[in-house]
Amino acid sequence: MAKTICLIDASKCMGCRGCQAACKQWNQLPAEDTTFEGTYENPSRLSSSTWMKIKFREQDNENGGVDWLMTKQGCMHCSDAACILACPAGALYRTEFDTVSVDEVKCIGCNYCAGVCPFQVVGFDRLANKARKCTFCIDRLQNGLKPACATACPTGSISYGDSRELIDKATKRLSQLKAAGKTNANIYGLTEVDGTAMLYVLEDNPEKYGFPADPHVPIQTRLFNAIYAPLRILVVVAVGIGLWSNWNRSKKIEEAKEKPN
Repeated sequence: MAKTICLIDASKCMGCRGCQAACKQWNQLPAEDTTFEGTYENPSRLSSSTWMKIKFREQDNENGGVDWLMTKQGCMHCSDAACILACPAGALYRTEFDTVSVDEVKCIGCNYCAGVCPFQVVGFDRLANKARKCTFCIDRLQNGLKPACATACPTGSISYGDSRELIDKATKRLSQLKAAGKTNANIYGLTEVDGTAMLYVLEDNPEKYGFPADPHVPIQTRLFNAIYAPLRILVVVAVGIGLWSNWNRSKKIEEAKEKPN
């Protein structure tokens, strides 16, 4: 299977939030009560019920004016995913589409994944005690459909397809932007954290859009994974033995009750 990704061309984003609404509708995510916090973002941050949103940034430009920088924010589905390495329960996993998903049955609510994510995109549902985030619309992918956000975008800012074709498209678009005077234009996500399934064409430096310039997996997370991964197997085996022992004990008790005195 050819690797597929989403390409987000920030230079084409007009901030309509069509992708944001489509994500809410397709995934049946509830609305949130929000308050004005001095920005054009609503809601102002991601959460367990807002998996993606449009970022707005006002930046002074070299001509004395103001640039509005807008783009989609959500899980990047990193190749080198800190959340997968940090999860002690194995609830974060890589799908057949090379995206990152959460198995809520396995999730123990430790919130480590949210703490180590360099992009701060993992939400935590305190009532359910579960981590939640963008699934890359895996249910749609499994049925041959594009992610909801890519389907809803009216300007072509978000496109979905073969990674090789979209990287080539991003490279050509970058050349166009630089030729138009956008000297700081760049492709973001091509090499960061070994590549992401959400690839961006940005008109300016990543920091101006609110992206980390050098996202990486914390060294503590790598050490934790190296130490804990072998123990995880022992824990699973121990839990399995415990469950079998309880089942066997219950069975013997029931059999004893059924025997005539």
